[in-house]
Amino acid sequence: MAKTKAEKGVIIDKLEDAFKTGASSVFVHFSKVTVAEESAMRRALRADGVLYFVAKKTLMRRALQKLGHADETLPLEGEVAVAYGGGEDSTIAARLVHEFGKKFADKLSIIGGIFEGKLVDGVKMQEIAAIPPMATLRAMFAQLLNSPRARFAVVLGQVAEKK
Repeated sequence: MAKTKAEKGVIIDKLEDAFKTGASSVFVHFSKVTVAEESAMRRALRADGVLYFVAKKTLMRRALQKLGHADETLPLEGEVAVAYGGGEDSTIAARLVHEFGKKFADKLSIIGGIFEGKLVDGVKMQEIAAIPPMATLRAMFAQLLNSPRARFAVVLGQVAEKK
């Protein structure tokens, strides 16, 4: 059933909000994904605060144009969806879609996205997807700060044993 101009306007506004509000929005190309697989993926994404939305490519292009993004760099071909949201963690949408891309080999892939207000290609979004969560980054930083002290304590312990 064809959508009216008002319904299309609502979809464009929803996409525009998704591109503006989320720290990152991921454009996902999917093909041959079963309903069961997509439903499971949507549930898992929703559990982490990420929304997944399928819309027409022309409406996505219009929303991008309204925001001033040149969409020539993104290959919006085939079936395309948008994953966005995730709260404070700006990389969670890309990371989760990347995980599902590994799980559903050759069925799901990242073709680009918007990160920190800039339109980026699929390669850059793949790099962003490889960034660990903020809690992990904080733990890595704490380990980095604690490592020299721990090594120094081990050396002092060895010196005390020898004497």
